[in-house]
Amino acid sequence: MSTPPLPQQNHLLAALSAEVQDRLLPHLELVPMPLGKVLYESGDTLRYVYFPTNSIVSLLYVMESGASAEISVVGNDGIIGISLFMGGDSTPSRGIVQSAGYAYRLLGQQLKNEFNRHGELLVLMLRYTQALITQMAQTAVCNRHHSIDQQLCRWLLLSMDRLSDNQLTMTQELIANMLGVRREGVTEAAGKLQKLGVIEYHRGHIKVLDRPKLEQLSCECYAVVKRETDRLLPYKYPH
Repeated sequence: MSTPPLPQQNHLLAALSAEVQDRLLPHLELVPMPLGKVLYESGDTLRYVYFPTNSIVSLLYVMESGASAEISVVGNDGIIGISLFMGGDSTPSRGIVQSAGYAYRLLGQQLKNEFNRHGELLVLMLRYTQALITQMAQTAVCNRHHSIDQQLCRWLLLSMDRLSDNQLTMTQELIANMLGVRREGVTEAAGKLQKLGVIEYHRGHIKVLDRPKLEQLSCECYAVVKRETDRLLPYKYPH
């Protein structure tokens, strides 16, 4: 990559004042986020938090059988590792890179130090956590009550909001793991969207061609999450 992404490409870091950025930025380390990389497993004690810039990380719950389902997606809108400042230090979910790119890594202790100043970072992190809880709750409802077609639309829109362009590299198997459905269901749903001219799907590359139509085909779950995120956080997603 010719020019490495800047920390400010992460919306949370960009929203912090110059004073807070000056304290945190020297401790940030740019790390590659290859597709499928597991940042932590269920029960791991977290040492770092990650601020994605142009990558997306899925938080998954994994069952004893190995079956999994995504509970939220985090990209340039957020931070991976909220349990570090929530006081738990570990989490029962798995963090896995869903779309390759980069992130800035910060030692958990450095984040805690800033958090414990009870200043703007604390307020921002709590508001972000509330937005994340909304996404998790809506995902649970969506997975229970909406069709695979609608879930795929919601998932694509949430992913696209967290990327700088309209393309995603993703296998159907991975999407099926995220949604907790059979691969055949994803193949069928993606095929329908392709026939309608909404997406172009070829060998793991998804390109969104008609975003308004995708929003129209999605259930209300995407709009609920977006509205709450826009309300709680000082940044807005590009359209």
